[in-house]
Amino acid sequence: MRNIQIGNLKKTTTELIMGTDYFTPEIMDTVTEVLENYIHIGGNIIDTAFVYTGGKSEQAIGIWMEENKRRDDVLLLTKGGHPTKEGSQINKQAIDEELKISLERLRTDYVELYALHRDDPSVHVGEILEILNEHVEAGRIGTFGGSNWSIKRLQEANDYAENHGLVGFSFSSPNLSLAKAQSPYWPDCVSVDDSILAWHEKSNLPLLSWSSQARGFFTGRFTPEDRSNEDLVRVFYNDANWERYRRAEQLAKEKNVETIQISLAYVLNQSFPTAAIIGPQNHTEMLSCRDATEIALSEDEIRWLDLRTT
Repeated sequence: MRNIQIGNLKKTTTELIMGTDYFTPEIMDTVTEVLENYIHIGGNIIDTAFVYTGGKSEQAIGIWMEENKRRDDVLLLTKGGHPTKEGSQINKQAIDEELKISLERLRTDYVELYALHRDDPSVHVGEILEILNEHVEAGRIGTFGGSNWSIKRLQEANDYAENHGLVGFSFSSPNLSLAKAQSPYWPDCVSVDDSILAWHEKSNLPLLSWSSQARGFFTGRFTPEDRSNEDLVRVFYNDANWERYRRAEQLAKEKNVETIQISLAYVLNQSFPTAAIIGPQNHTEMLSCRDATEIALSEDEIRWLDLRTT
């Protein structure tokens, strides 16, 4: 499995990141099995967030690390700053308080990676950078990035950081998948389009993709006629994405792999550093993800899958 360098972290991160948005302490047997299987295939980074399962995801990870003495075996990525019914949480008080609670839940005094789950464009990037740099200097986070941030704001923040002697954003975490979202998954979330792709190719900023396998679109369980999954229909059902599915299926047959593996390989074979947040819930699915990391796609194949060539 390929490793990528993010910011100035001492350890590199694996290109597969374990997603945990369904973890709770009530299913610790499942949590333990999934995380141990993930480590077994060579993975080393776990993704969670302050809001996942009402905080129970972080709690379950903390229990697992403590009971199995796994803290030194993994890198942690947690997120804060998701808006609440009270409004934006992109301010010093909210970020400080959420990070404090996240660390308590995770039973650790630091996380290697931290991301702001959403942006608030009304807050100047300089103010945000000062808050995050304070936590870096205090050792509570190793490096930070933006989840669902626009490239305009990322560039603005990193220009400000460079001009003011601050640490800037070292990664971005939007949705990148072979199937292109025609409607946002959730309010204010960002899916990669041609302009975002071009910006990452130019900046070389690492991209950590959520819903990297398009929420099961490429599993073969769905057809254009089956409209039972309303969210999948709303986000992905269009002629262009079904053509991408057909091409992925064709290439999978040529390479003797699964269609879903081609969709994951698409994310991992970009020309800039990428990693994919995955959600396998059993050993077979975990091995499928691992095997997808061994699939090499050429630039021509990427462009063909993406409908940029015929």
